[in-house]
Amino acid sequence: MTEPRLDAIPAGIATAADYEALAATRLDPTAWRYLQDGSGNNLTLAANRRAFEAQTLMPRPLADVRGGHTRLNLFGQALEHPILLAPIAYQRLFHPDGEFASAMAAAAQGGAMWVSSLASQSLESIAEASQQAGGGDQSAPWFQLYWQGDRERTLRLARRAEAADYPVHMLTVDAPVKLATLELPGEVQAVNLEHPLVAAPLRQGQSKVFDGWMAQAPTWDDLAWLRDQLRQPLILKGILHADDAEHAINLGCDGLVVSNHGGRVLDGAPASLNALPAILARVAGRVPVLFDSGIRDGRDVFKALSLGASAVLLGRPYIWGLASAGALGVAHTIRLVRDELELSMALSGCKTLAGLSTTGPQEG
Repeated sequence: MTEPRLDAIPAGIATAADYEALAATRLDPTAWRYLQDGSGNNLTLAANRRAFEAQTLMPRPLADVRGGHTRLNLFGQALEHPILLAPIAYQRLFHPDGEFASAMAAAAQGGAMWVSSLASQSLESIAEASQQAGGGDQSAPWFQLYWQGDRERTLRLARRAEAADYPVHMLTVDAPVKLATLELPGEVQAVNLEHPLVAAPLRQGQSKVFDGWMAQAPTWDDLAWLRDQLRQPLILKGILHADDAEHAINLGCDGLVVSNHGGRVLDGAPASLNALPAILARVAGRVPVLFDSGIRDGRDVFKALSLGASAVLLGRPYIWGLASAGALGVAHTIRLVRDELELSMALSGCKTLAGLSTTGPQEG
């Protein structure tokens, strides 16, 4: 028996992690496992946490940080803070208000949400809810695009997001073929997608992986084609190798997200935080580099930004807030993480995001 969802922020919630136990009691066990688990033996999931724990913070007392803030401009949008909501599928699995609640919370907190291709509510209605909550076009959510098996289907989905005024597109490439890992209830579906593409039957000797699943996955040529089709900034998510970062920039991508998909795809992939420095060194400031995978609190945000990331994507923790208390829970989670970021900055003698690289984390 699951507990009823809350209609107010409960007493005693001091960190985003405090929502985890509340969410666990309010979700069906299948949905909870889908949210929490990584792939395989959860090696990458654990590696993400160890990487953050290995970084220590250096206090710098006596600095005058009055007037400090976390504001930034990213891909043409003014944001109050660098904590973006990661694209997470099927959010009505976790709360009846689904993506509406998350998008409204992100906008109300002066940030942005990446809306998944696998959203359980329409792109148009999510965008409308976000803009109403945030007070205008500057509160529009951003769109995360999965390759749809071929160019025409992919472009139709991207154009739909474009028509709904999503100002930034992000192509996720580290999970090129999305395979269902749970049976969705009838009322929760990826409502923005066309019917699944039917793969051609395999011939004798062909591989289900190489000639089946991956035949529908994007290539570098497809990325170059997509870049030519879109007017909006195009961000590439799922990069862990510096050579891939270089290739993406050369093809015209406007930003990168260093990510191992929260440990949900290739078990044994390196921790995103460990991959970040080499990619930043190769990129050398040519495009913004965002960070994803393993963020749990504001100190983690501080560490990723101090290494050079422009912003971070927050994943599971905001869904804990959503499952517990809907939009209020998401907004409260963002605020808690932002408060921890600001405190980490202040105690490290840093008053703006621009100064983080001089007060960054230390290897433990």
